[in-house]
Amino acid sequence: MVQKRTPECPVEAALSVIGGRWKILIICRLFEGKHRFNEMRRSIAGVSQRVLTHNLRELERDGVVERRVLPESPPHVEYGLTAFGRTLEPVLDRLCE
Repeated sequence: MVQKRTPECPVEAALSVIGGRWKILIICRLFEGKHRFNEMRRSIAGVSQRVLTHNLRELERDGVVERRVLPESPPHVEYGLTAFGRTLEPVLDRLCE
C-alpha cells in the first residue's frame, strides 16, 4: 500500500490543497457567497464542466468547500466555503495585492 506523503513545509501543504490552475479562481468566486454549479461554470472563463467537477470534489475532500443538495425539483447543488475555506481569504487577498 502506497502512503501519501504529508508535506512538511506549510507552503507545500497549502499548495497541495489550493494549487492548480482553477482552484484559486473557484475559491475566489465562493468568497462572494454560495453558488450553484452552472453559475460558477459561467463565471469562470475557460473551465470545462469536467475540470470544475474534479476540482470541486478535491476541494470538498480537503475540507475547503461544502456541497449541499437543495430539496427542489429537479434537485440543485449549491457550493459554499467551509469555515476552513474562509480562513484562506486573507491569504488570497495578500496574493492579489
